[in-house]
Amino acid sequence: MAIVKKASAHWEGDLKTGIGSISTETGVLREAPYGFKARFEGGKGTNPEELIGAAHAGCFSMAFSMILGDAGLKADSIDTQAEVTLDQVEGGFAISAVKLILKAKIPGATQEQFEELSNKAKEGCPVSKVLNAKITLEASLVS
Repeated sequence: MAIVKKASAHWEGDLKTGIGSISTETGVLREAPYGFKARFEGGKGTNPEELIGAAHAGCFSMAFSMILGDAGLKADSIDTQAEVTLDQVEGGFAISAVKLILKAKIPGATQEQFEELSNKAKEGCPVSKVLNAKITLEASLVS
């Protein structure tokens, strides 16, 4: 069974002075502003890398919880931070790395179990696999 979630972006203007907004179908983000300054200069608003980081941290934490449960363990807390690195490369920019930083309290878990299960979650989390996804484009030019 495929689950489809939707998000949208609107942009007006050129790259450096233009402004955009990002929305999600759930309404958690509703016309959240984003733009060049927020992405590259520390200005107000969000940016794609921050949103990817939030998605990755959330996905990983849920996957880890599931894997712990499969191993008969239950976390008191799972706190994950994702640091998404955007590098300038030949031809533009690329996300070159994501560093997941995990702090978890899991009664009864050994260090060996923790390392094994957290690595399993890192590999199995759907967002970890996202760049291997099939990418399609539906494009409409509006006049």
